[in-house]
Amino acid sequence: MSKEETIQDADAVPPPEPSSEQTPSSEQAPSSAPAPAPEAAAETAPEAVAPARRPGSRGLRTAGLIAVAAVIGLVGGTAVGYGIQAEREPTPLPALNQPGLAYPAESLPKGQQPAPLPAAEDRQAKAQGDLRTLLLPMPAGAKKDEYATRDGWMSLSRFASGFERPDGALDQQLDLGVRRIASRSWTTGTYKQTDVRLVQYRADDVLGAQEYIEGQQLYMPDEDYADSEGKPLKGSTNGRYYVFPVQREAGYLDLYEARAYFHRGDIAVEIMVVDTKKISEKEIRSLAERQLERL
Repeated sequence: MSKEETIQDADAVPPPEPSSEQTPSSEQAPSSAPAPAPEAAAETAPEAVAPARRPGSRGLRTAGLIAVAAVIGLVGGTAVGYGIQAEREPTPLPALNQPGLAYPAESLPKGQQPAPLPAAEDRQAKAQGDLRTLLLPMPAGAKKDEYATRDGWMSLSRFASGFERPDGALDQQLDLGVRRIASRSWTTGTYKQTDVRLVQYRADDVLGAQEYIEGQQLYMPDEDYADSEGKPLKGSTNGRYYVFPVQREAGYLDLYEARAYFHRGDIAVEIMVVDTKKISEKEIRSLAERQLERL
């Protein structure tokens, strides 16, 4: 063997030993192929893979661009529209007066003028007179309660004193535009007492009577009052009457109570009956219906 062949044998890289899992069987010959050189492995290695794009980043960017474009379009459109409107000639407003609704210069000749509405059909004329004449009359044998009213008129302070919070009731009535209160009270039998009140409000505040009655009706379903929705009053679109549960307390007589609430125009009506004996629905309903007819 020459010297050059000896050097080549010394520089040759021995093949790697097979692992135990790859050990060939006795029938197979061991592979004599040398391992690939490092340079060759580097040349055949795959290129570096670029990092994956974060999912959704493209969609978010697109949505942001659309939102910015929408804002810019809105601002630009507003500016253009304002410029167009500013260059237009102003449109004159119509005249405030309406000549077609003016009264004639001269009144109608005699005989052609419309007849005045009869007082029986004119609700305003009926309610603008003595309000006490519209109250229910006392039944035969009843005794007038002088303490409750004075000449049929009830003062606002006296009316407010019947509420749990007189100061709040007084402020509420003033806000609603209360005008006057007509009242009639009488006693029948031993303990039965009946109170009928007509609370009239200013004509320019037509909702005063309605608001007061609706406010009182809101309390009725509470257990401290009628504990029920009551029953509708025939002939009235808003009226209701109530029979309260009996109130019993040791050392006192049983207490029964019934009420009715409705309004007609600018007049609010409330009827209250108190007795130590049971009050029937028919009795309170009859009082309310008869008072409604007088209005």
